[in-house]
Formats: sequence, structure tokens, C-alpha cells
Amino acid sequence: MPLSESPSLTGSLKTLLLRGLLAGLIAGLLAASVGFFIGEPKIDAAISIEEANSQAAEAAEAPAAGGHSHGDEEAPLVSRDGQKAGQFLALGLYGLAIGAIFATALNVARRYTTLSGPKLALGLAAGGWLAIVAVPFFKYPANPPAVGEPDTINERTWLWVAAVLLGFAAVGAGVYVYKALRGQLDTIRLIGGVAVFLIIAAAGYILLPGINEVKADFPATLLWQFRATSLAETGTLWLALGLGFAALTEFASRTTRAVEPAKA
Repeated sequence: MPLSESPSLTGSLKTLLLRGLLAGLIAGLLAASVGFFIGEPKIDAAISIEEANSQAAEAAEAPAAGGHSHGDEEAPLVSRDGQKAGQFLALGLYGLAIGAIFATALNVARRYTTLSGPKLALGLAAGGWLAIVAVPFFKYPANPPAVGEPDTINERTWLWVAAVLLGFAAVGAGVYVYKALRGQLDTIRLIGGVAVFLIIAAAGYILLPGINEVKADFPATLLWQFRATSLAETGTLWLALGLGFAALTEFASRTTRAVEPAKA
């Protein structure tokens, strides 16, 4: 059955939750794989730079301390190998949580649209990625471990939350305008929705303060690669979540249609 011919999203909330949990788990593990094979080498490189800078600073302070370094560092609670392997558990659990929220949102959204189940899942995944990932990322992009001041972590966290709320506002307004233009040409509706989304996002970017804690001597190539990898990891999660839920929905629809004639 082609995607365009799929029926509206049906099934109980429990069914949708189970579907979302499975799709979310798969999405989380795929995102963790991207992080493990592509992202971790960039993190290791950033940590090496941080350690080299720390050693240089200690060496510069050593003469003033009588030739002895008092910067004894405690061993990390979790080793780097443990952190690398642990991201599969962390992102797997995160995928389960996002999958449950995703299914709950679909349960509500299906009451206000005639879109097929797979199309609705893909559309919601795209909206979630825009609101939670894209809008915050292009205002406050991810930084590797060697970048960022520890004293500003609380401020940066709250600004990121504000950017996420901005993303939800921009996406919500765009969808509202698209639906409000019902009866117009599809291109006009799409242009209107996208324009409102961009206007709200741009206004939020102007109002929110900027943060730039990247040191001038930090390698620009490594910074760009880390940020691109971060975007690829989160993009993989949301793309896999939408596609996984859409595929499971189509499979369930085909199974139901195959069982019904047999019963008849």
C-alpha cells in the first residue's frame, strides 16, 4: 500500500505508545552509533587539546610554586571507554522517552488532521527536529569539551531552554498559518507558514543574547566537524524516529487489512 494511500492514524493510545517506544529505541541506538563512530574521535581530539592547554598552564605556574605542581587532578568517575559505551544506554533511554512523548503527541494531533498515519508521523518528526534541534542549534551551536566556561553553564542552559521554547513557538505559528490558509493554493499555504516560522525565529535570535566562548586558538576545522557531527547525530535520531514510526504504522495497517478479509 503506497504511503499516499495509507489510512488515518488508528489504534489505542497504548498501541501508539508501544509503537513509539520501539521506534524511539531504534532511533536512539542509531544516533548512538553515529556518535560512537563519528563523534567520539572529535571529542577525543578536543580533550587532547584541553589537556595540553592544562599541562602548559601548570608548567607556566610551576616556577612560582617552587617547581612543584599542585594541580593534582582526580580521576574521572567514568572512564572515556565507559562514556563511549554508555552513550548507547543513554541515547537508548532518551529514545524511549522521546518515542513515548512522540506517540502521545500523535494521539492528540490525529484528531485535528486528515493526514495519513505515516505522513503525520513524518511531519511531526520534522516539526520536532526543527523546534528542539534546528532552531536552538543555529543560535547556540554545540561545543566540544574544550570550549565553554564552567561558570556560565547555568546561563547557557537556560538560554538553550529559551531557544527550544522559541522553536516550539515558531513551528506552532507556522503550522497555524498553514492551516488558516485552507482553501488557498498549497504553495501559498506553504510560503505563508514558512515565512511566519522564519520571522518568529529571526526575531527570537535578535532578542536572545549571543554567546561565544570559543578561544581564538581553538582549531576551526575541529570545531566545525564537531558541530556537524552533533547535528548529524540529532538528525539521525529524529529521522529514524519518524521513519520508524511511519513504517510500523504502515505494517500494522497492512496486517489489519490482510486479517479482515480472512475473517470475512
